Formats: sequence, structure tokens, C-alpha cells
Amino acid sequence: MGLEVRGVGESEYREWLRAIHAGFLRPPVVSDEEVADRLPHTDLSRLLGVFDEGRFVATFRSFTQDVSTVGGGSLVADAVSGVTVAPTHRRRGLLSRMMARDLGAAKERGDAVATLIAAEYPIYGRYGFGPATWTSEWTVDVARAGLDQRRTGRPEDGGRIDFADGEEIRKIGPGLHRRLAGERAGVVGRDAHRWDVGTGLGYQSHPWTEPFYAVYRDEAGRPQGFAAYTCDDTWGDGKQPLNTAKVRDLIAVTPAAERALWTFLCSIDWVTTVKSGHRAPDDLLPLLLPDPRAARITSHADMLWVRVLDVVKVLESRTYAASGSLVLDVRDADGLAGGRYRLDASPEGAACSRTATESADLAFDIAELGTLSLGDESAVRLAALGRVEEVTAGAAARADALLRTSRRPWCPDIF
Repeated sequence: MGLEVRGVGESEYREWLRAIHAGFLRPPVVSDEEVADRLPHTDLSRLLGVFDEGRFVATFRSFTQDVSTVGGGSLVADAVSGVTVAPTHRRRGLLSRMMARDLGAAKERGDAVATLIAAEYPIYGRYGFGPATWTSEWTVDVARAGLDQRRTGRPEDGGRIDFADGEEIRKIGPGLHRRLAGERAGVVGRDAHRWDVGTGLGYQSHPWTEPFYAVYRDEAGRPQGFAAYTCDDTWGDGKQPLNTAKVRDLIAVTPAAERALWTFLCSIDWVTTVKSGHRAPDDLLPLLLPDPRAARITSHADMLWVRVLDVVKVLESRTYAASGSLVLDVRDADGLAGGRYRLDASPEGAACSRTATESADLAFDIAELGTLSLGDESAVRLAALGRVEEVTAGAAARADALLRTSRRPWCPDIF
């Protein structure tokens, strides 16, 4: 009782950051450099805090974000980040109060969805979020991969790979990223500040090590992808190299670029191990190796979570490879997007509208629609789990034919 949920003023921003650091188990120290770098890129009107006798005991931030949909469209999202509750004030409903306030504002603004990266899996389903993309990380045993005969440094398709620096990546990277978003669902926008920080400019939350940048260009000299990676300096007995290359970022907008960049990374002298970083679960990496077993999955987890706020916008914004109709009974305990909707979809377009007269084919909570929205999950699988009710026999399989995609959605970024 007596805990106040309210917005955060500029004069309180440093203490809000300090509470963020403490919540994420980082040293609760905030430098002038961090404040100066982050404040100009923070919408103070969308910062929340919970105060107990003037002290922050919980934090919450949201900002406007674009997220790509199936077929190259995009949705305006309410991106949620910086969520903490002090261990001294848990189980008091503080996150629920902040989330209700933020989602209500997002709905009023007309945002189609809310998004977040969940630090803990069990928390956000109760607010209507569902995991919509997943991420995998591979560790490649280079000696076993079977690329010894390809160590020429030159792609086999007539393209080329050149080293670059951060300045060049800041020039060509945004265009490549936008092209990726046009081809793959689940990609969230990167603004100029994010590109700056990602290439070493501005405040760094961790010690900065300048990476190597490798750019792939096709035969016409056009950049089609790049990789940013670091290498350690590890040697074994008998002066044997045991170096590991860790990929920080890899964007490829053509299969040729993706193959060439992975082949390059797995062919660097002295590098015996390659760690892929966060990748789409259907990345080409394992299968392009002569021995795919050389790449073992060392991490696989949920990534982008989606909370649908406007069912019509979400279902009409994407494309569909097949034709069909479904009536969806969407339950939303928070009253933001529930109702019964009819979807009529085809490769030529889609129409979605509320219906009060037609019987439902499928019934589920709003979180399941978030999970299905970007085409990754199977309605048949969710029905088997009891999370989707198949009111009309065969409706889950029909939903899969409409909603699932040939390439899995992917979110490259944590925010």
C-alpha cells in the first residue's frame, strides 16, 4: 500500500537507470556518459516507475518500434523494455499495474502489437504475450566441418568478401537490415543510434572490443551482407592454434551471401571454433557444411514475444500463401482485443472483421494469437497441447495452411 506508479521526469532519469542496473544485477552505478548518451534517445513520456517513499522500486519503459510481418509488411509495435521490480517489493502487483497502464496507452495510440524479449519465460503470458520467434546458436568445430578444400578466401559464386570498418557498416548496414525485414518476419527496426552503439560509438554497457567486419559483395559489386565478429588469442601445447571466432552480427539478404559469409568465417586461419551468435532456427549454417554434425546447437530459446492489440491489423498486414477462411474466437481477459473475427485470406490479400453471427472454428486466448501471428508455430501443435480449442474439425490444419511460413520468423536483436 502507498506505492505510487507514475511517469519519470528528466531529473529522475539517473536514479531510474540506477534501478535498472540493480534489477539486472549490474553494479548500481550510473556515469555521466551513460546519461548523456541515453537520455536524448529516450521518450520520457513512456517511462514509468514505482516509488516507495521517493525511491524507485520498479521500472518500465516502452518505445515505438516497427516489426516486420509475413510478406514484407510492418506493424507499429509498443516495444516493452527495462522492466524491473526490486527484490524487496516482489509479489505486490507492481508489474501488473505498470503493464496495464502501458498497454492501455498503446491501444489508445492505435499500436497493432506490443513486443518484448522475456528475461524469464513464465512472466508475460498472463499479460497476453506469446513467444512468436525463437533463436538458436551453433558452435562449429571447424576441423570437422570439412571446409579445408574451400580455404581460398574467395566465394565460389563470383562474389567477393572485403574487410570494412564501423563507418562503412553504418552506411551499408541499415539498407541491408531493411531488406532483411522485407524478406523475413519478426525483424525489429534499428534506428541510427542503435547502429552507432552497435559499431562502437556512444556509451557501451560492456567493455568494447572492436570487431572485424567482413562485407560480401556480389559479382556486380553490390553489398548483399556483412558479418561482425571477434577472435580470441588462444594457443594449445606445441604452438597449436585454438582460436574462437564469435559472431556479433550477421545480416545476409541472399542465400549466396549467407553461404559465403559462413564459409569465410569457418575458413579463417588459426580459428578452430566458430560461435554463431543468435540466429534463426532454420539458418543455413549447419546444412551448408560438408559435415553438418560439426555444428552443434549450444543454445535454443524463445526470442520475440508478441501481444496482439488489434486483431484486424495483425491479420490483414501479412500475406498468405494459400486461400481459405477461418472464424477465430479470441479471448482477452484484459479486454483489449478479444472478440470473434472472420478471416478471409488468399495470395491476393486478406480481409478480417468482427462477426457476431458466425460460429467459431478455433478458440484460444490472445497470447496464442501472438504465438501464431508471425507464422512460426503450428495451430495443430497448440491444439494438441490444449492451448487452442478446435471447435470445427480440421480447423487447426486449415489454420496452419494459412498462417505458417516457409522460412521461420527471426528477430536478430535484443532490446
